[in-house]
Amino acid sequence: CKVLVVILSFFQHALNSGIRRYHVAPVLCQRAKVAMSHFEPNDHIDYEKLEKNINIVRKRLDRPLTLSEKIVYGHLDDPAKQEIERGKTYLRLRPDRVAMQDATAQMAMLQFISSGLPKVAVPSTIHCDHLIEAQLGGEKDLRRAKDINQEVYNFLATAGAKYGVGFWKPGSGIIHQIILENYSYPGVMLIGTDSHTPNGGGLGGVCIGVGGADAVDVMAGIPWELKCPKVIGVKLTGKLSGWSSPKDVILKVAGILTVKGGTGAIIEYHGPGVDSISCTGMATICNMGAEIGATTSIFPYNARMKKYLGKTGRADIAALADEFQQHLVPDSGCQYDQVIEINLSELKPHINGPFTPDLAHPVSDIGAVAEKEGWPVDIRVGLIGSCTNSSYEDMGRSAAVAKQALAHGLKCKSKFTITPGSEQIRATIERDGYAQVLREVGGLVLANACGPCIGQWDRKDIKKGEKNTIVTSYNRNFTGRNDANPETHAFVTSPEIVTALSIAGTLKFNPETDYLTGADGKKFKLEAPDADELPKLEFDPGQDTYQYPPKDGSGQHVDVSPTSQRLQLLEPFDKWDGKDLEDMLILIKVKGKCTTDHISAAGPWLKFRGHLDNISNNLLIGAINIENGKANSVRNALTQEFGPVPDTARYYKKMGVKWAVIGDENYGEGSSREHAALEPRHLGGRVIITKSFARIHETNLKKQGLLPLTFADPADYNKIHPVDKLSIVGLADFAPGKPLKCIIKHPNGSQETIMLNHTFNESQIEWFQAGSALNRMKELQQKSS
Repeated sequence: CKVLVVILSFFQHALNSGIRRYHVAPVLCQRAKVAMSHFEPNDHIDYEKLEKNINIVRKRLDRPLTLSEKIVYGHLDDPAKQEIERGKTYLRLRPDRVAMQDATAQMAMLQFISSGLPKVAVPSTIHCDHLIEAQLGGEKDLRRAKDINQEVYNFLATAGAKYGVGFWKPGSGIIHQIILENYSYPGVMLIGTDSHTPNGGGLGGVCIGVGGADAVDVMAGIPWELKCPKVIGVKLTGKLSGWSSPKDVILKVAGILTVKGGTGAIIEYHGPGVDSISCTGMATICNMGAEIGATTSIFPYNARMKKYLGKTGRADIAALADEFQQHLVPDSGCQYDQVIEINLSELKPHINGPFTPDLAHPVSDIGAVAEKEGWPVDIRVGLIGSCTNSSYEDMGRSAAVAKQALAHGLKCKSKFTITPGSEQIRATIERDGYAQVLREVGGLVLANACGPCIGQWDRKDIKKGEKNTIVTSYNRNFTGRNDANPETHAFVTSPEIVTALSIAGTLKFNPETDYLTGADGKKFKLEAPDADELPKLEFDPGQDTYQYPPKDGSGQHVDVSPTSQRLQLLEPFDKWDGKDLEDMLILIKVKGKCTTDHISAAGPWLKFRGHLDNISNNLLIGAINIENGKANSVRNALTQEFGPVPDTARYYKKMGVKWAVIGDENYGEGSSREHAALEPRHLGGRVIITKSFARIHETNLKKQGLLPLTFADPADYNKIHPVDKLSIVGLADFAPGKPLKCIIKHPNGSQETIMLNHTFNESQIEWFQAGSALNRMKELQQKSS
């Protein structure tokens, strides 16, 4: 087969005849069919279609293409006619597959059930990783989670079986590690209901985080819409060495671009420095691209990816990717909208925080900065793992640091936890001794799950409100995210730096230059860690935790009890009544940063992710009200009493009063959770007006029939006061590119008029008019039946 490919390639080059592989070698193509994964032997990688679409678009645009353009445009529904303009046009795409984590899968599957369709149209999977609380350790916490969440797990397992969705049981591992090990591959387009889905870019795929309603579109076989991304190039030169790690690349980039600098763009890494980074290291960099608002991030296919594919049992995919490699790397001479250059040889270890992942510091400076700012320098807990940094290499480098401490009679001064990324990683680091070393240095190995990274942490060592510092290898460090304590100063860095700092117990320790004192009283310096990127032996798969969907699931029963406090079937949202939105009250005018954690908190609220009415009791409880500087305290404009945000929204809904939210910059950054859009819609919200939106949240709001609008003049944010009433007029002429008029009515009787921009296209306006994207889908189904 390979000989035929070489011969064919030779003649294509020699004759310059434009012959295509799929024209002249049907037998070869048939023999070269390769499954997308071991779990779906009948679903094959279609590089021929990717190649065909790329050639159509390249001829139309008449210019070299970036790698991300090749993969995105290679998945166009209609490459011959699709209008393509970076940052402006909406693309209609056909992703290859869908992945959902258990917290977001509940609402996604409830919406899919509402669609009335019998089976998903593309390969799809559910991953149980978000509902396991870190408390006592891996096995005990997993048993407790299975007991507490039995109803939800049963719903997801049976829904998966009925509708053809693969089910990864609790204990399998974190969704993004499972995807990297089994489902991502060079050139794939995958969407996932989690903001860190871009992790798969470490294997050369375009993997994008979305809300559940977007996932439903793809599972229903409907073209998925995405605004044509801009492309930011990050050129890497030099070579990583010493204490510097892949995590430092993205920590540095986050410091440059900030939490919104990547919005609407794909971050494409390229240059000679790429080859010094392992495949899982590239995944780390892509994963945390979510923290700069990027649509996704990607690396070009190379030998490090090929090595990883081979070690994870997918050498056949690597061989196929080799044949099509010219489509899995950027064209020479391609143009980026912005270019950042980083010399890896000069890159120093970084640590970012607190309270925001773009506040970057070299590790060498953080002690002095913390003392100057009044941040606690003593480290209470160090935590390694998470979807960002839980690979075999990460665990190996951390263990290499721990071994040095143990050799000198030291253990961690701080509490120390380890979260394996998957059952395969857990089993392999147990076999190879890494887990035992990390235990001996004082670590507690947690379940293969998200755990403290998403607030699933039953923390006992501090009281709420106690000022303290933690260091993690996670991705986010928003206020209260990890432990629900607003006074926890969380810093993100690499696993090896977390380990070193946990041994020292202080932010004032720089492992590159500072010394520790051993049990014998002698000073010693930690050597830079070195570890294998992949195990010398094959990976140990551990326990089998995958449930295949049956060939025919039509007879499978999916039970949702009407009295359940965890699950609730969805009722359609009301259609637009054809009138302007007049005299809306302002539920809250938000001051400063408002992430999806502020809008719909995680942690203990995760248990209600499948019950819209119950989880709506956390609506905006973390947002700061500009009127009084407090969280979860707003004025009820009808009673003039202050009370919790959700209670006030429910009161307005009961009284039939529509309301709006006023927000600041990058509103809705962070997690992809669509509950942050479902909840305001459920409780009577109609409009969210901000200076700017994060990409996923803006789309989620549109999907649920809300109006996300932005100030044409950001200074107009100051014209609106919490006691005002707002009217959005001109909705009868609502059209793409046409601003809407907002009339502000002040209590003294005066009025002001401002203009509001939007990014709706024609089909998205139909979502608004129908009441939601799901309503519109049903309308179209009824018309076609």
